[in-house]
Order: sequence, then C-alpha cells, then structure tokens
Amino acid sequence: MTDKKKAVSAVGPIWEGIYSEGKALNRYPFDQVVSFIYRNYSRAKPRAETKILEIGCGAGNNLWFAAREGFTVAGVDGSPSAIEFARKRFAEEGLEGDLRVADFIHLPFADNTFDFVIDRAALTCSGTSAARKTIAEVRRVLIPDGKFFFNPYSDHHSSCVAGKPGQDDLTVDIRGGTLVDIGPLRFYGKRDILDMFRDGWRVLSLRHIEIVEELEPLYNCHAEWILIAQKVVNVLQGVQD
Repeated sequence: MTDKKKAVSAVGPIWEGIYSEGKALNRYPFDQVVSFIYRNYSRAKPRAETKILEIGCGAGNNLWFAAREGFTVAGVDGSPSAIEFARKRFAEEGLEGDLRVADFIHLPFADNTFDFVIDRAALTCSGTSAARKTIAEVRRVLIPDGKFFFNPYSDHHSSCVAGKPGQDDLTVDIRGGTLVDIGPLRFYGKRDILDMFRDGWRVLSLRHIEIVEELEPLYNCHAEWILIAQKVVNVLQGVQD
C-alpha cells in the first residue's frame, strides 16, 4: 500500500469550506439514527451510562438529540467550524458532549469505551484504505458486544455513475445526482461492505434503501446502505448462523 493511498482520509478542506460558509449545519437528527439508538440501548442500564460516539458528527445534530435524551455523547469531525458550531449549540442549551476535531483513523479515545458508534454518511467520504483503518478504530473503542451503525452510499446511486474512477476506490468529479460539490465519495456494493466486516464483527442487519425521483429530474436515484454490526471478541461469535 502506497503512502499516497494511505492519505485518502475523510478529513479534508472540502467539508470545512462547506461548514465555514454556514451550509449543511443540520439542526435535527436523522430518523434512522434515532431508530437505531432506541431499538438497541439497554433499558436495564441508566441512559447516562450508555456512551455514544459519532464519527463525522458535523454540526452535532444526532448527538444533540442523544444528549437531550440523557445519553453520554462524544463526537469527532475534521472540520473546526462544524465542531465550533456544535459546541456552541450544546453550551447554549446546557448539554454536555465531548466534541473534538480529529481524524477518524486516529480516534482519541481509550479502548472499550463506547456502547454505540454512529457513522451517518461521513465515512463514505473516505477511500477504502482509510475506511478499513477507521472501522478497526471503531472496533477498538467499542465495548465487547457494542454496536456500529454504518451508513454509506450505495453503488446504485445516480451520482455513482455520474463521476469518474479515482484512487482508492473513490468516485471523483461527480457531475450528476444529488451528491454534487461535496468531493470524492466511496460508493459501496453489498460484497464491498461485507468484506469490510469480515473479521471481529457480527453483522446483525444490512439494509439497502433507494429513493427514486420519478418526475424532475427523471429517475434520479438516491441509494444508501444501513449496516448494524456488533463487535465480537470470541472469533466463533462472528460466524454467521
């Protein structure tokens, strides 16, 4: 693996530019994240003892929801502007959260810390090599049996065929679909995703979601994956039934 390939990480100037201009500063959580948390947290454990990390937390909208619901939250993003916005919002509303500027491939947290880790279409901005490193880091910081919500874009997406092949499995120069002007993206097929979670994980759920606009523009397809994987410490646990 070359040094050039290793450098294709999710942290870059494109999203800092977007956030610094006041764009994409979402205020409310994504419904799939809300569902994931409520379906999976233990009712036998106080919410404050349930720790949630989001990688690529952006403006902190998902963590804002989780903190309001009493969970202990942390988030990392490569954009100083996004983290500044999130910290200010938390402070204004009296919420607590450990929000940091950091690269996904070097998560600044101890082993076995979090019950859940969330990626809501952030890691899909990384090439394959950086994604593998990040997923290994996610596994490291999860507690045994902790769960990872992984939500990348699918290779069925209209923007996938509207770009050009780039290094490290990225699609670059995207000129169509709904994902224009946000930089290179990694679009995943089913086999790609399952290969990422072959070792040390048990895949609990893998859903493919397509939303097709039938009027204008004609047949514009937004497609994404939602994978829920559980960290396993016993190799035999990871064997699918």
